Amino acid sequence: MVETQAPRVGFVRRFWASLGPGVVTGAADDDPSGIATYSIAGAQFGTELLWMAWVTWPLMAAVQAMCARIGMVTGRGLMGALRRKFPKPVLVSAAVLLLLANTINIGADLAGMADAAELLTGVQSHVWVVLFGVGIAYATIQLRYLVLANVLKWLALVLFAYVIAAFEVGPNWRHILWAAVSPGVPSSRAAWATVVAILGTTISPYLFFWQASQEVEEEKSKGRATVSQRRGASLVEVRRRKLDIGVGTLFSNLVMFFIILTTGLTLHQHGITQISTSKEAAEALRPLAGPLATLLYTLGLVGTGLLAIPTLAGSSAYAFAEIFGWRQGIDAKFARARSFYTVLGLSVGAAVILDFSKFNAVRALYWSAILNGLLAPFLLVGILLAASDSKLMVGQPSSLLGRVTVGATAVAMFGAAVAMFVF
Repeated sequence: MVETQAPRVGFVRRFWASLGPGVVTGAADDDPSGIATYSIAGAQFGTELLWMAWVTWPLMAAVQAMCARIGMVTGRGLMGALRRKFPKPVLVSAAVLLLLANTINIGADLAGMADAAELLTGVQSHVWVVLFGVGIAYATIQLRYLVLANVLKWLALVLFAYVIAAFEVGPNWRHILWAAVSPGVPSSRAAWATVVAILGTTISPYLFFWQASQEVEEEKSKGRATVSQRRGASLVEVRRRKLDIGVGTLFSNLVMFFIILTTGLTLHQHGITQISTSKEAAEALRPLAGPLATLLYTLGLVGTGLLAIPTLAGSSAYAFAEIFGWRQGIDAKFARARSFYTVLGLSVGAAVILDFSKFNAVRALYWSAILNGLLAPFLLVGILLAASDSKLMVGQPSSLLGRVTVGATAVAMFGAAVAMFVF
């Protein structure tokens, strides 16, 4: 009897299968908040801040890799690990601030998505806010982790819309490459505020918590139900996650580059420097970049919101569950994790209500990014202390290079925040 060899799995399929929480987290970083912030940066300053895309990539990658390592090695989420280092009142305060920031961000994301959907369909945005809010919350509660993770991973592909939109504009690549490699020092408070906003929306607190918690979910999906079973990680697992995070963060920062480029070459060059809503930004692009660029911009807003909102609401729920010892996890049924899902649902519900208060979505997104930029460095100090603790990290603390890079990131974010207020 002749043995037949099983067909070899193609490289692309194997590579795609190896990607996971890192790609989802990187793509979730380009939520409507990020899109609004990058659009404002391009509209106000043209291509002057393109250099931030490559500067923030290694910083974001190092931070997410450290959070992933904490989750993989300790077998706990980020707040669960920090609970071993800091007093409970400090952590509760941090969790409340995280919940408030995330809820505002979700509200603004829903408004941005709804504006885009109204532009595409003509149906009033308030209707879309309710539909998106209820639908996303229901899907997050009902879908099991592996299903939700795969859905989110495929949704990440929607970000290619912004790459295509940039090419539709027809940029002068020689000029663009020069702008990208010749950073200038911001000379005004508005410019420094934009730098802080970009840092805050790129290196965001909710991503820290989501990354670590998804490492725990990955372990649970492999049958490692207890903390002791999840504790520790092999060198192969750590390397695979670093690759995953490297790809995800590179993708995220490339999208940032192309959004700033698209709005810089269209809105800024035509004197449109003030954007009030994402719908206004999309409509302004139509006569300048063509209907395809407008369509891609609006579709991207909806797709990235569907990707990001579960991570925003989920990160808050994980933080509270780890502080108070609640049963948690996307794989858990509602009846077995009521408190966890209640926090998630309340966050989305409050965000839906925000839309009816007539707040300016883009400005709320922008200022929430600045708030994240101010809060993130304090969290980074805590993460750095936890990741450097050999006992907490069961003999597998983060590398010296990782600690130096994350420390430099915290210093840079503190410095940018101070410069914003000084100017």
